[in-house]
Amino acid sequence: MHITRGTVHKQSDTHSASIQSYTLGPAIRMQWLPLALGIVVLALCYSQIIPSMVRDWYFDDNASHGFFIPLISLYIVWMRRSELATSPVDSSKIGLFLIAASVIMLVAGWLAFELFTMRLSLVIALCGCVLYWFGKRVFSLLASALLFLVYMIPLPAIVYNAVAFPLKLFVSWLSVGILQAMGMMVVREGNIIMFPNITLEVVDACSGLRSLTALFALSTAYALILIRSPRHRIILVASTLPIAVGANVLRVTVTGVLARKFGAAAAEGFFHEFTGLVTFVLALAALAGLHQVLRRFK
Repeated sequence: MHITRGTVHKQSDTHSASIQSYTLGPAIRMQWLPLALGIVVLALCYSQIIPSMVRDWYFDDNASHGFFIPLISLYIVWMRRSELATSPVDSSKIGLFLIAASVIMLVAGWLAFELFTMRLSLVIALCGCVLYWFGKRVFSLLASALLFLVYMIPLPAIVYNAVAFPLKLFVSWLSVGILQAMGMMVVREGNIIMFPNITLEVVDACSGLRSLTALFALSTAYALILIRSPRHRIILVASTLPIAVGANVLRVTVTGVLARKFGAAAAEGFFHEFTGLVTFVLALAALAGLHQVLRRFK
């Protein structure tokens, strides 16, 4: 009997150790070498792509929000640290398909010299690695942080131009309509707004696309970090488009009023940048206000 009890205890201890080895921490320690090799391979494959993307963040005002995206993703991962620590680990072969897809995208993007495809392949590769190494449960906890990284990729020029042009036409049309409703003498020709004393042009920088992309990233981060209801998250992120466009229409309208009264100085330089900053803050405040409204309808 004594020997049998000892055998049972030994089997129980072995079983407990086996269960514990399938949580994330022990799994990382057990697979540290293949994980390290995988990280090295990723670093080599994207050794030119990531630095070029960082340069775009620095030099392109439309992509400057990219600096904050990886930091926000890391914070989202940190928020889920307790769940990750106890999450069971397995391996999913779906990850291999995603890794293969990322390799195809990387090669195709390199052959066509298409930066967006190569950069997007990095996000797909990271998703595939997490799925293959740690399984579906861990991936479900990290999916939002991984997919949020898409916001760090600058839009292709062809997409940016295709969206910016109709957007600035719409902003010009709506702003002129508001100015005319206010009793001001103003006419519009395309994206040109003409007053008796001054002519303003709504250029690409004033189309609102720059603030729209940044607001989409911030509203998504806000929803992931502060909102639990999936329905409320969707509503908040979907509301980003009308809020961003409305804020930019307000900016152009106010600039038009001041330019009509005070001349070109009100539409250039510091004041122009200042109004852009103020309207962006107002758009953020509108998103926060919408969140408070949604909280009343749980």
